[in-house]
Amino acid sequence: MPSNAQDFVIVTGLSGAGKSSAVRVLEDLGYFCVDNLPPDLAPKFAELCLQSRGQVRKVALGIDIRGGGFFDHVFDSLATLEQMGLRYRILFLEASDAALVRRFKETRRRHPLAPEGRVVDGIAAERARMEELKSRATHVIDTSNMTAAQLREELRTIFAEGEDLERLLVTLVTFGFKQGLPLDADMVFDVRFLPNPYYIEALRPHTGQEEPVRNYVLKWPVTKNFLNKVLNLLDFLIPYFIKEGKSSLVIGIGCTGGRHRSVAIAEELARLLAANNHRVLVQHRDMEKDVGA
Repeated sequence: MPSNAQDFVIVTGLSGAGKSSAVRVLEDLGYFCVDNLPPDLAPKFAELCLQSRGQVRKVALGIDIRGGGFFDHVFDSLATLEQMGLRYRILFLEASDAALVRRFKETRRRHPLAPEGRVVDGIAAERARMEELKSRATHVIDTSNMTAAQLREELRTIFAEGEDLERLLVTLVTFGFKQGLPLDADMVFDVRFLPNPYYIEALRPHTGQEEPVRNYVLKWPVTKNFLNKVLNLLDFLIPYFIKEGKSSLVIGIGCTGGRHRSVAIAEELARLLAANNHRVLVQHRDMEKDVGA
């Protein structure tokens, strides 16, 4: 890529998946951002950036289905960028149907492909229309279970420069073994050996984020011993992961249902890691599912 346009990012994805939030994060990271640009204008905009004599070094363009008929020209525009010799990255944001429906209902927005119809029909039509663009993406992020803060950390891991990259991002993903292992886990800890709050009637309705369950799980000597050993292991491993160029580490923490023990352990481990100056995210994959013990 020419030195005066070192980073050209196209931000796209499903409506409601967080594209506008991603553009704002990239703006905070020093990118010159334009949201909802018609794809036909992307080559011209890139040309202006290349002529800026290095003043516009990092660029992010938000392109999505809101462009209407203009969106159909997106692949022609990408071909033109390639002919210009400009290398680009595509960031694609997606989410589950359930998450997207919930977000549209919360914001009372209409789906751009179903302004007078059902949101689910618009989502299905958009998935089909965006599939080819997704297949060409450099980065695909599923925001179904992400908070805004978690999305920001994920984007910082991918796009931040300088000292932010010197600290590896540790993502703790809790899950229930009944639902299967997290597909992207680098390592997994099984905490089913810990006393189970599920069998205490007063604790069963609560989650590991709530104080009664948290206090129950953390009070046992075996729990304290386990946390100390895991923390020591990670403090030992993380510098070597960074030395090998690893920027993120995904750790699965599983119990039977993913609601009580794994959640309490992940929350406490996140607190301990953060106290040791590690960057930490926590995602509870199965906490709201009714899957038993």
